[in-house]
Amino acid sequence: MNQTSSLRHITVLLDEAVAALAVRPEGRYVDGTFGRGGHSRALLRQLGPGGCLLGFDKDPQAIATGQALAAEDGRFVVVQRSFAELGDELAQRGWSGTLNGVLLDLGVSSPQLDDPERGFSFLNDGPLDMRMDPSRGVSAAQWIASASEDEIARVFKEYGEERFAKRMARAVVQRRAERPFERTADLAKVLTDANPAWEKGKNPATRAFQGLRIYINNELGDLEAGLQAAFDALEVGGRLVVISFHSLEDRIVKQFMRRYAKGEADQLPRNLPVIAKVFEPRLKLIGKPQFASESEVKANPRSRSAVMRVAEKLR
Repeated sequence: MNQTSSLRHITVLLDEAVAALAVRPEGRYVDGTFGRGGHSRALLRQLGPGGCLLGFDKDPQAIATGQALAAEDGRFVVVQRSFAELGDELAQRGWSGTLNGVLLDLGVSSPQLDDPERGFSFLNDGPLDMRMDPSRGVSAAQWIASASEDEIARVFKEYGEERFAKRMARAVVQRRAERPFERTADLAKVLTDANPAWEKGKNPATRAFQGLRIYINNELGDLEAGLQAAFDALEVGGRLVVISFHSLEDRIVKQFMRRYAKGEADQLPRNLPVIAKVFEPRLKLIGKPQFASESEVKANPRSRSAVMRVAEKLR
């Protein structure tokens, strides 16, 4: 067994997320972030013979796991695409507007973090890559080698919420003039040395690494596009369930759901004549945001920042 196949992923809010989908046995569902298939397997256990589940993931290792599951269960299909492309995929399958539920479990998976060769972690040295799909786009090392100091600072601050972003960006640019960054431990050391105020219990490179990962994978852009695609794909009564792991993600999800729950008129320019229909809500918020239980956090510390929001399509 190779290292990557032995890496374990613990699905967060597993039972809560599946329950929130209110699964119909013969329904059509999408798991937009297949990962290692925890949510998908639980969903399939609730589907009947006529039900079907479509999984999305950008990660080739996740796709390999998904293909194995598809070989075992004919109700499941997996595609190597971002969930932001959900609309295009469903249109090709004739599924547009027919889904009973969409689940998005955001962020990076434990196998991605724990495998040094993927380049996500500052704790384990590996190639500075960070791409969820290593066959596409620019790696973190390539971007760091060419981005301007201001752009690096913007990414650290905007996506990592790092208050010492400018200082860290300056240190990165000064060091890369001597030799390029190729390894995660190398970048982490420069970022750590440039951070003048370490947060208790948090590695000084955490926020900068987070910002870099989010930027390299266009995670927030994909989320905005994916939420709209998911809403459009749902039939009336369909559920949208989203699990977020940091404030930037959760803010986007919360604002999206609230906008459609209030009606769309508040997004229009003032004094513009509108018909009453634009004031009608298009989503209903289901319950309050849910968090991992104390027992789940104890068993899986990475679940401590998870927040799940649920909405149902009204029209």
